[in-house]
Amino acid sequence: MKNSYKIKTIAALLTVSVFSSCTKDFDEINTNKNTLTADQLDASLAGPAFASALYAGIHNGSYSSPGVDDQGTWGIATGIISSTFVQYMNTGYSTDRNAFGSFGERGWLRFYTVAVPALNNAFIAAKDDADATAILKIWKVFMFNQMTDHYGPIPYTEAGNGLPKVAYDSQESIYEDFFKLLDEANATLSTTSTSTVGLYSVSDRIFNGNVANWRTFGNSLRLRLALRISDVQPDKAKTQAEAAVAAGVMESNTQSATFKVSDITPNNLNMIVNSWGYFMTASMESILKGYNDPRMQKWFAPNADGIYLGKPAGGLQSQFGTTKFSPFSAALAGDFQNSKAIEIMMASECYLNRAEGALNGWSMDGNAKSLYETGITLSMNQWGITDATAISNYIAGTTTPVVPAITTLYPSLDLYTPPVTVSVAWSGTVADQRKQITVQKYLALFPESWETWADLRRTDVSVVYPLLNTDNVDAGVGKSLMKRVIYTTNEYSSNNSAVLDGIVKLGGPDSGGTRLWWDID
Repeated sequence: MKNSYKIKTIAALLTVSVFSSCTKDFDEINTNKNTLTADQLDASLAGPAFASALYAGIHNGSYSSPGVDDQGTWGIATGIISSTFVQYMNTGYSTDRNAFGSFGERGWLRFYTVAVPALNNAFIAAKDDADATAILKIWKVFMFNQMTDHYGPIPYTEAGNGLPKVAYDSQESIYEDFFKLLDEANATLSTTSTSTVGLYSVSDRIFNGNVANWRTFGNSLRLRLALRISDVQPDKAKTQAEAAVAAGVMESNTQSATFKVSDITPNNLNMIVNSWGYFMTASMESILKGYNDPRMQKWFAPNADGIYLGKPAGGLQSQFGTTKFSPFSAALAGDFQNSKAIEIMMASECYLNRAEGALNGWSMDGNAKSLYETGITLSMNQWGITDATAISNYIAGTTTPVVPAITTLYPSLDLYTPPVTVSVAWSGTVADQRKQITVQKYLALFPESWETWADLRRTDVSVVYPLLNTDNVDAGVGKSLMKRVIYTTNEYSSNNSAVLDGIVKLGGPDSGGTRLWWDID
């Protein structure tokens, strides 16, 4: 554990040199690895360090950096964890039946040995640039938010302290700091006369250092986090959400946050979803077919028999024999890993978050219905669906999700009651309106599953089918939606007292059935 948390300057810089345009510095850095120290992290290295923190912070790995990472990072840290839990995809790993094994290890390891050291180095290198530091604060919140919403209490304030023991922070205190950092970042970026942060103009593959876009992203993130705490801290949630909207959140797809990939920072999802054998799930099929959703053709492909067939979640290894399920579409799983941008946070989510906030009685600069419908429209546009009539028909649709086609082959499957019973057309009841927002956010977030899993746990809206089978008998798990990822075995062996304290702060056993701080009944 102590090795995981030291700011390993050279290791991080070897990584950032590959992930940035500054590859000419690689040999020099490598040659001088015994003499380069943290005090040599001047402003010229802020961009490369930030570049590494961006790419590793979205759980992608580069095959161009041997010994550091590879494309399997996404497959293990995301594909068979959150993407499987929310039933965006299914590949038959044991996590499909709520069993962990060692699958949680890699995401944790890559985060704390690649992403966090790179971020810490970027803070050191950019310490004299207030605007650059403000952007780092926003990215720190984004990175650590995903991790704490996966695990609960995690090393946060002492991450990178270089000591044998690295303390765990409670999730409540981490969220408190999130809002503080976002406040500070917005204050800096809203008053600066700079339009582009020069340190990041080349290395920032999300916004190219654009101050306005980073400020909008930070406020959109604040709105997301406000909803996350809306059950446990409703007054604070309202204050933070209204402040976020007043300061300016994403309103168009041009403001959405996506990572522009390259041949040395490829889109890992695009590389592996079909080669690893991921398929469309029965839950996705039920919703997309029931709504006549044009995004289905953008995301998935017909099977060998020419039909869209989703695989039920929680199936046993041999349960479906040689049945051919729908793979991912060529657009998501073709030869586009060097050109298909990676979704980070989309404007459509912001509108749907504002719609929910409006139902909460918050001032969201719009009514719930119009915000909901704009969110759907932007999601359609994002995937190349621009026909106004087709979008209007979808928004006015009164059909509901259908029974998956797999039941015609296996009639005994208990899939005859789709979890989603609401249509797309705006309902007349607030209860159904909340369900509609959750379902449309589930679709709009695709394929970014880290946030989707958190949102489904918070809302407790039934969007996906229960698992057919479970390998997890822990209380609160079974065939239902997993509540969290368990801590890694390495933490127990090398940071034992700290992880045990983290479990105390968790408030329940280290199992997939223990709800997080904000996830109350």
